[in-house]
Amino acid sequence: MHRLFAALPVPDELADRLEPLSVDMYGARWRRRDHYHVTLCFYGAVNGEVANELADALDAIQNPSIALELSGVGWFGRREPRALYARVAANEALSELAEACRKLARQFKLKLSQDPFLPHITVAYCNQTPLEAVRTWSEDFQILHSDPYLVDTFHLYESFTGHRRQSLYVAQADYRLG
Repeated sequence: MHRLFAALPVPDELADRLEPLSVDMYGARWRRRDHYHVTLCFYGAVNGEVANELADALDAIQNPSIALELSGVGWFGRREPRALYARVAANEALSELAEACRKLARQFKLKLSQDPFLPHITVAYCNQTPLEAVRTWSEDFQILHSDPYLVDTFHLYESFTGHRRQSLYVAQADYRLG
């Protein structure tokens, strides 16, 4: 089984903007910059044959390059924070690409999250992080904003569990946009 997701890579100049978000906060496990990405669709555990077919099907997606920009921060888990993120400003091309990836999941009968698509870059996972600390972090970094950056590639990533249960993301296939 392969644990797969489609995502946009985050260029170095944008990762430079995200690193200052990593502050001393109880229970926060900050993501390494090489783990930053914008998830388009999480496919979950997929067997080898379906994984190969999915990889081929993703290659047929025809979408333009996408200009993305950061626009504030947020967190998942209203009262019990489980993840902190940098918000990616919504745009039509991004939503269309995410929907094309989700459509393939439905075509291959893969179980999808029912949550609406919220473009973001996860910067930390939380474990018993106090809500008040997360609120303060959010207030401090709500001003986060970037100039638009052009993305002309997306990847099919495989997630592996590595040392100390740290995830390792490996791009298994690359797809051009534009």
